[in-house]
Amino acid sequence: MISLKKVNKSYRTGTHSLHVLKDVDLEIGQGEMVSIMGSSGSGKSTLLNIVGILDSYDSGDYHLNGTLVKNLTERKAAQFRNRTIGFVFQSFNLVGFKNAMENVALPLYYQNISRKKRNKIALEYLDKVGLKDWATHHPNELSGGQKQRVAIARALVTQPKLILADEPTGALDSKTSNEVMNLLQVINQDDITLVIVTHEHDIAQKTSRSIQLVDGQIDSDKILSHV
Repeated sequence: MISLKKVNKSYRTGTHSLHVLKDVDLEIGQGEMVSIMGSSGSGKSTLLNIVGILDSYDSGDYHLNGTLVKNLTERKAAQFRNRTIGFVFQSFNLVGFKNAMENVALPLYYQNISRKKRNKIALEYLDKVGLKDWATHHPNELSGGQKQRVAIARALVTQPKLILADEPTGALDSKTSNEVMNLLQVINQDDITLVIVTHEHDIAQKTSRSIQLVDGQIDSDKILSHV
């Protein structure tokens, strides 16, 4: 599913170059639920952005679902991303003037699906996350947990093979965090691959594999057998 070989990434800051990822080798199979941990500046968000085709890499190879990502044009990359990957963010990234149903339906707009059909599909996915009755509510009328569930429904609506979650529980209390992680575990049972960046050990413990990044390199990669 995800295959990185000797992937490097640097950023230029003025006259200096910051080497963020250093010869990263990583294989993640279809249906795995993996957490990526590391202190601030360890490269975990950069790694997630490269996996999500939101950022380029300097050298090495990255294959997603058998496709070499480096060779894609910007347009092809956007189409591939929209078809293959769903994103969940710490800050939810919901559109304030759209209601829950419209937010969930948004990715389908870019697939040229009619409004009637995409709203019908969006309602089905809101139902899956337990929020069908909140379909006409706007983000400012929802709790943090409800916003994140709307965001998860939006990530699922294109039926992606991969969900990337960047600190999905970072803005939530512990009880709501557990509810969101339980929902992600249920989603994972449908053979959807999940990669979750987190700094919280109890969240990582809910995944089946935990990867620790230190200074842009994989320091440890553990199977969590208790899951």
